[in-house]
Amino acid sequence: MIESVPNVSEGQRAEVVAEIAAALRSVAGLLLLDHSADRSHNRSVFTIAGDADTVQQGLLSLFEIAVKRIDLRAHRGVHPRIGAVDVVPFVPLESTTMTDCVDLSRQFGAAVAERFGVPVFLYEQSATRPERRRLEQIRRHQFEGLTAKLTQPGWVPDFGPPKPHPSAGATVVGARTALIAFNVHLESADVLAARAIAASVRESSGGLPGVKALGLALEHRGVAQVSINLTDYTRTSLRRVFEEVERQAQTRGIRVLDSELIGLIPAAALEGTSASELKLHGFTKSQILEERIVQRLAGR
Repeated sequence: MIESVPNVSEGQRAEVVAEIAAALRSVAGLLLLDHSADRSHNRSVFTIAGDADTVQQGLLSLFEIAVKRIDLRAHRGVHPRIGAVDVVPFVPLESTTMTDCVDLSRQFGAAVAERFGVPVFLYEQSATRPERRRLEQIRRHQFEGLTAKLTQPGWVPDFGPPKPHPSAGATVVGARTALIAFNVHLESADVLAARAIAASVRESSGGLPGVKALGLALEHRGVAQVSINLTDYTRTSLRRVFEEVERQAQTRGIRVLDSELIGLIPAAALEGTSASELKLHGFTKSQILEERIVQRLAGR
């Protein structure tokens, strides 16, 4: 079994998100484990699982809708993006190996480029160049700077044309370990404080290992958010990340309002902590990856 967590640059038009979810549900044997949309990010995250062929079929169906319905020339949101389908990671589950996922990511990237005319970059374990391993390096300058980026030495896509798709941009595809998307909301609308906290906790700024973070403004809620990707919870626990964000906020005279998970979380990542300790808003047992797979296999 393989998990994939495609991120789509649409979180405001509910009908488009619903159309993508329906397309994924229609693929025989594919498990749609979770999906969520965020208006401020203008982004949706889908979690699917199945065998390699089934997952690939589901993702191609997702691309069909996203490329047709999303135009990044008119897209506005606080989350960085370069594509209508921004990133497609493959994560090994059960007896699947990382090599299996790398092979699938390259096969899938080639298929997307050929079928949709979208340039594809490989990242993480699938990367063909060291500077493309990190997603933020590829996504720097976003969709608006993509045309110029693709003219620079070393930035020819791994697959597809050497120029962006006019409305769908480019896509990043790769294989990686389980990632936890975890947002912490402050009792403040001070986005500068959120950015400073993000800088203090992320690994690239000398913070916590395996942590990526951004400070964003959530206008629809009137709060600032520290948006976190925890890429290796065995190096830095979720509890450690939350405690450090909370500590950094307190030094600025700001309290943490609550936190949220985007997508699902491996059971092992919650060991040694609890939803109440993390101030997880609306958390249920079904947000645990293993629990959700069992539920979907049972038809619930």
